[in-house]
Amino acid sequence: MKKSLFCIIIYLPAISWAGGEHVDIARFSQGDLSGWQKKSFAGETRYSLENSDGRLALRADSRAAASGRYREVSVDLNKTPILNWTWKVGGILTNNDERTRAGDDYPARVYVVFSGGVMFWRTRAINYVWSNQQPIDSRWSNAFTDRAHMIAIESGPERIGHWVSERRDILADYRRAFGEEPGYVDAVAIMTDTDNTGATITAWYGDIWFTEK
Repeated sequence: MKKSLFCIIIYLPAISWAGGEHVDIARFSQGDLSGWQKKSFAGETRYSLENSDGRLALRADSRAAASGRYREVSVDLNKTPILNWTWKVGGILTNNDERTRAGDDYPARVYVVFSGGVMFWRTRAINYVWSNQQPIDSRWSNAFTDRAHMIAIESGPERIGHWVSERRDILADYRRAFGEEPGYVDAVAIMTDTDNTGATITAWYGDIWFTEK
């Protein structure tokens, strides 16, 4: 996680959704970009809606750039702890050590951010990444801050060009990462970034939503 993302959550008002057992975060398949805001770190990753393999999705094109899209939310993990999403990558990066600042690039990332409320110094995040070389389900602290926990849920080139559906228990992942109970989820973000490696990469993001177990 590029370190400035934490500042987004501290100062902007949150938007809440009521949804019972289903909380929509991204409805890209409906062409809906409402509520999604931009954060740039180095250059501009281009995000645009595109029909890919018969479905409407958010396409991300990064050329030596790092910028993301985020949406402020208020999600109670005691009610809807499961994060669901779909994504696809057009390639992976090579020869970068993702555990270092110089190699902290990924073809696709989904962030879940917990701001800590008024205790802003407790802002934490889980980054679910399509890793270039780390084994699936490997975990490590982000190279820029130990308040961001990285989890590789896809890795390598095997599923390049294929839509992949993901499902993660955010409550369980947070407990394992930080050894405590989380508060509400305060934001969800996506980013395709290649600012450190200087590479060119494309990814697509489908819908994102929370559900009950």
